[in-house]
Amino acid sequence: MTDLSRHDITRKWPAAHPDRLQLYSLPTPNGVKVSIMLEELGLPYEPHLVSFESNDQLSPEFLSLNPNNKIPAILDPNGPGGQPLALFESGAILIYLAEKCGRFLPAEPAARYETIQWLMFQMGGVGPMFGQLGFFHKFAGKDYEDKRPRDRYAAESKRLLKVLDKHLAGRAWMLGDEYTIADIAMWPWVNNLVGFYGAGELVGFDEFANVKRVLDAFRARPAVQRGLNIPARPVKA
Repeated sequence: MTDLSRHDITRKWPAAHPDRLQLYSLPTPNGVKVSIMLEELGLPYEPHLVSFESNDQLSPEFLSLNPNNKIPAILDPNGPGGQPLALFESGAILIYLAEKCGRFLPAEPAARYETIQWLMFQMGGVGPMFGQLGFFHKFAGKDYEDKRPRDRYAAESKRLLKVLDKHLAGRAWMLGDEYTIADIAMWPWVNNLVGFYGAGELVGFDEFANVKRVLDAFRARPAVQRGLNIPARPVKA
């Protein structure tokens, strides 16, 4: 049996199945990218909830795996060369899992780099902008009297949706007919924008028919439906 005890994170989150990939996460847009990917791959894994309410992400054990104190992070007991691999940053994890399993990242070089291009578009644009809009629309920022920050992020989010909508014309997925890690990265954030953040009207979401169409197709995938709720949050009494 694989011994993961030398990894400090297992002191706080013991591995019941140390032969499986260990996922340390929370069901946020960045977190569910990896749980959806794992569900799509059918790869055995063990999820561990990192609770922000109790500042788990700031614990020495979690920081030993990700010094940037963000979710998700993984510990793969069967990494390169058969050695355990600790990895953080959702985009890096998606690329790693795609290459490990030979799925959801095209082998043909041009298509491979196009996939990574759209993955970076999500990481550098969609995620940060939608996240800031969520803060100013749903969370503490909504109480600011000055609405210019909210409007700035709403305008940029709308611009990004327009880019997506134009790109998706005549395409089933980000890369055409092939479902890839670009989709697995992108759609949790779009889903969150119009769902949890409730910002659809603010950004004029109904204007983007292609985005709506592909989001619906993404939501219909069984692996997505499972992954959106992993790790499960504790039920409050």
